[in-house]
Amino acid sequence: MKIIKIRSICLLILGVCLITYSCHKQNTEEEKPEYIVRGNTIILTDNSNIKNHLKAEPVNKEWLSPDLSTVGIVRAIPTGYAEIIPPFAGRITQSFVKLGQKVNIGSPLFAISSPEYFNAQKDYFEAQQEYSLSNLNLKRQKDLLQHGVGIQRVVEEAKTDYETKKSALENATAALKVFNINPSNLKLGQPLVVSSPIKGEIITSNIVIGQYIKEEAEPIATIAELNKVWIAGQIKEKDLGFINKLREVTIQADAFPTKNITGKIFHVNEMVDEDTRSVEVLVECDNSDKILKPGMYVNVHFKNEPEETLTVPTKAIYQVNDDQFVFVQIDKNKFVKKKVQTKDISKDKTEIKNGINAGENVVIEGGIYLLEAQ
Repeated sequence: MKIIKIRSICLLILGVCLITYSCHKQNTEEEKPEYIVRGNTIILTDNSNIKNHLKAEPVNKEWLSPDLSTVGIVRAIPTGYAEIIPPFAGRITQSFVKLGQKVNIGSPLFAISSPEYFNAQKDYFEAQQEYSLSNLNLKRQKDLLQHGVGIQRVVEEAKTDYETKKSALENATAALKVFNINPSNLKLGQPLVVSSPIKGEIITSNIVIGQYIKEEAEPIATIAELNKVWIAGQIKEKDLGFINKLREVTIQADAFPTKNITGKIFHVNEMVDEDTRSVEVLVECDNSDKILKPGMYVNVHFKNEPEETLTVPTKAIYQVNDDQFVFVQIDKNKFVKKKVQTKDISKDKTEIKNGINAGENVVIEGGIYLLEAQ
């Protein structure tokens, strides 16, 4: 009985092993791989479903006018922009302008009365009087010396006093000229008339007659000449070479979408912003119709001369970390991942600097399936 029982157990174990082997063989046949990876090469097997999702096309060179777009801010040109700050604390006694008024260099803006200005006037008149007296005294002493009744030491003292008084008068005159005042027209006690340093238009005015202005006050008027303006845009350092052969710059303002605004590059900053890795570019534009307002955001388009270049659809480009690459079909079921260097052209096309050649078949659809196989 024991022998029969042992034989039955052995047969049972053998049957289980045969069933397990049969199932494993069946699963192995069902789980055939869809691809084989060898380095950067992916080989699809005959039973692979991936190939049904792939589409490849040969890439060719074409003539394009590459352009570069960025956002810019309208700025007044510094030589045509002036914020008027009272030169000292005082009270506004008169206003000569109003908002929107055109002014020229030297046009009066407002009058301000101040003890500080009065003291400057007083110092000037006192210095002028002392200078006149010292000049007369020097002439008298020289005349006495020539007639034999003068003393050389007294003449030297008079000359020293004259030079001192002359220096004091020059300093007092310089103090008045700081306020853009002609001393020959000065009258003691008159208020200071502040004039325009540039030609332009009054674009802001907070001039109020009777208002007392404190020291270090904010500007009370702004003058700007806006027939020309600057557009300040930021260009990435990698794109600096792009603007070397620049043909034209066009500006588009959202408020005037049909307005054709063109400009020219006025200056490219010599410093790179370390945080944004970009460089400021100033574009000068005609603004005689006053469409562009300082502080306004606009779109800036830099357009270059047409050039022959190799492009692929942007969707064919894949990126992992800092590397960009495409999948190139080299045989019916064989694909190679190739690293490329690119330059954006538009949303649809990307320029290839190097990495592939014209005529190669690049996967333009379904590359994500090959990416998952890596």
